[in-house]
Amino acid sequence: MASEDVVSKTSATIVNLAEEAKIASEGVKAPSRHALLSICKSLVAGGVAGGVSRTAVAPLERLKILLQVQNPHAIKYNGTIQGLKYIWRTEGFRGLFKGNGTNCARIVPNSAVKFFSYEEASKGILWLYRQQPGNEDAELTPILRLGAGACAGIIAMSATYPMDLVRGRITVQTDKSPSQYRGIAHALSTVLREEGPRALYKGWLPSVIGVIPYVGLNFAVYESLKDWLIKSRPFGLAEDTELGVTTKLACGAAAGTVGQTVAYPLDVIRRRMQMVGWKHAASVVTADGKSALEYNGMVDAFRKTVRYEGFGALYKGLVPNSVKVVPSIAIAFVSYEVVKDLLGVEMRISD
Repeated sequence: MASEDVVSKTSATIVNLAEEAKIASEGVKAPSRHALLSICKSLVAGGVAGGVSRTAVAPLERLKILLQVQNPHAIKYNGTIQGLKYIWRTEGFRGLFKGNGTNCARIVPNSAVKFFSYEEASKGILWLYRQQPGNEDAELTPILRLGAGACAGIIAMSATYPMDLVRGRITVQTDKSPSQYRGIAHALSTVLREEGPRALYKGWLPSVIGVIPYVGLNFAVYESLKDWLIKSRPFGLAEDTELGVTTKLACGAAAGTVGQTVAYPLDVIRRRMQMVGWKHAASVVTADGKSALEYNGMVDAFRKTVRYEGFGALYKGLVPNSVKVVPSIAIAFVSYEVVKDLLGVEMRISD
């Protein structure tokens, strides 16, 4: 598939860049045991960061998706407070966390690959930038960080996209859904059997387009804010070369706010495209018998959403997502750095 080719080519490029940077700085050497251990620790730190941050905001994540995909002919969720109360009343406490197991199963490898890819891409991009005359002592700029974050986001999202699709479908299931996915494996096998392998990548294109500004801006804003605070030390927020946990949380919150606001309409379109072709779809999608819209592609999905529901439909679920994404991104960044410190992994992006 085209998506798999893109993932393979992008992954190969990042790996090659990282290897060239390492060879240039250390000479031609086989990866040492210490280097392999450092990579493993980095992946573990990224995985833990993803799992902790998503579980902390799981109820808001589920409500966001329900708001994004519910059929406009039968509105059940009218806002953040009402939506959470409705889920609690109709499905109980477990309903608030429906789909979180699948989400964690997806986000742990996604986050691990994303953070690791970002560090390796940053090293490779910085090495290439320093090859230009006059840039021998250059450091990472916001634009370079944006590029590294975009590469990391595309690689991580593409590698785990089928999990994201089934997670979205499991999340919108309710007790009234005519057919139930019994878990990750059952959902994957059902989609493959009834819709074919290409269905696992429905909505992949808007996801790729959306992940570039979302993840790219997350990393660029977070790292740039940290560097600025360390160098300028406003209000005594930085001591020596370290920032406190509270300051890092604030940096992560700012990064999450910027990224999600820019990319949100593409996230809505992605979710809606993921529901297309779902036999016996959840009642929230079909509106208890009323047919859901069919989309022939990303542009068609944008056009029909705006035509039938108005421009505001592209921002359905933005409020719970905003409430969710700020602590989620902040917790993810801080958890990543805390776990790396505990495991003794060095941050060497700008060395």
